[in-house]
Amino acid sequence: MEFPVLTVNPAKVETACFVVPVFKEGDLLPAAAKLDDASERLIGQLIERGDFDPALGNVQLIPFAPGLAAERLLLVGLGDRAKCNEGNFRKALDATFPVLARLPVDEAVVAFGDVPVPERDAAWKARMIAEATLRAMYRFDTFKSEPAPAPRLERLGLLVSDNAESPTSEQGARIGNALGHGINYARTLGNLPGNVCTPRYLADQAVQLGRDSEGSLSVDILDEEALEALGARTLLSVGRGSAEPSRLIVMHYRGAESDDEAPHVLVGKGITFDTGGISLKPGADMDEMKFDMCGAASVFGTMKAVLDIKPKLNVIGIVAAAENMPDGHATKPGDIIKTLKGLTVEVLNTDAEGRLALCDALTYAERFEPASVVDIATLTGACVIALGAHATGLFSNDDDLALSLLDAGETAWDRAWHMPLWDEYQSQLDSNFADMANIGGRPAGSITAACYLSRFADTYPWAHLDIAGTAWLSGKQKGASGRPVGLLTQYLLDREEDARDIAE
Repeated sequence: MEFPVLTVNPAKVETACFVVPVFKEGDLLPAAAKLDDASERLIGQLIERGDFDPALGNVQLIPFAPGLAAERLLLVGLGDRAKCNEGNFRKALDATFPVLARLPVDEAVVAFGDVPVPERDAAWKARMIAEATLRAMYRFDTFKSEPAPAPRLERLGLLVSDNAESPTSEQGARIGNALGHGINYARTLGNLPGNVCTPRYLADQAVQLGRDSEGSLSVDILDEEALEALGARTLLSVGRGSAEPSRLIVMHYRGAESDDEAPHVLVGKGITFDTGGISLKPGADMDEMKFDMCGAASVFGTMKAVLDIKPKLNVIGIVAAAENMPDGHATKPGDIIKTLKGLTVEVLNTDAEGRLALCDALTYAERFEPASVVDIATLTGACVIALGAHATGLFSNDDDLALSLLDAGETAWDRAWHMPLWDEYQSQLDSNFADMANIGGRPAGSITAACYLSRFADTYPWAHLDIAGTAWLSGKQKGASGRPVGLLTQYLLDREEDARDIAE
């Protein structure tokens, strides 16, 4: 997808479709005003007569554009000018591009660069436009015998009114393009069925990313024999009941000037299907448990975005991949397992398997002496109850790291909410027979899950993102969301900027 930046007179732009954002008050933005003047007040008359309501998210196609070089106009309502903010800007984009993707056009031009978003610059707007376009273009019809026609759009011009904004808009579009592809890659991995996307499939995907990276990404795959020798018994315990072998996948991106620079580590939960094991889940909606590897998918998507953007820092992606099935070899409630860290765990519920896989991966991360570690997991239904589908739950043992992730989420509009991780909750994990239990009861379920993980992340700055509510949508719109690839990528870009500021 191409995103050229344009600084020409909008009335003279030859394009199949010109996308024109309009505020409800009818005071036209610069590009819209020039289009209106050249078309004998076409836009103004449509608003005045009530033929177009510029309420937020309203989109209307004008199939003819007399007096203009554009073949058609697509009017987009921005709502009240006084309420224009990042969220409403994103809502307008998300209303626009699914409509544009359905039009029979190969290229179009948008004037969203004119929209004044408080405290956001041209680069941010261009980034949001490019990302939203690619998200709207996404289709997952691999397994349909008659796929729907793919969107034709291949080129989207970004009109800016100020020539000085061109370089920053180009940079923003480049990042948005990389993010859009990374998000869609994560969505595809999440949407794949469990009989295709297995731990070995994820390992193959990592190897392929390494091959495609032209040397920027090296990959290590630890099979079950290597994991047994390592002592990663809790990760192995999750997959004991499955015919599919477990894997620990490690991807190394080296972008810093020195290989010795401490890396930022992302750890993804990769349970490619979760039946609950012996603690079997109810049958209703169990098909959605193919999404239990969306934490891993977000690591893959972020690594893909990183490979496109090429930030000057070191990043390691670790994926703990297993399939949780019940059979005669499966872990049983009451079993006690020794972790890679040497602590013992009493498994009270085999459906709390994600933390068993992640704890060994978090211990494995110690060997890299990381600058920070962020794990991402569809970990608890309790987080869905607490935050719904809007915010990712954020837990951390380091306030500076937590604030950095929160800021990154605001910039990427992939937001998180800081949850408590107080010592008072730790006692809920007490066990009569082992160092800890793997669950802490119904109260504060998302917090006690994070408390469990925190015991394996005590040697470095660590944060846990519970994406159980944000990783996928249910119902008619069922599908992986690709979150939090935007948050994670922005966090890494911010760390690159911090390193650059220190060097200067």
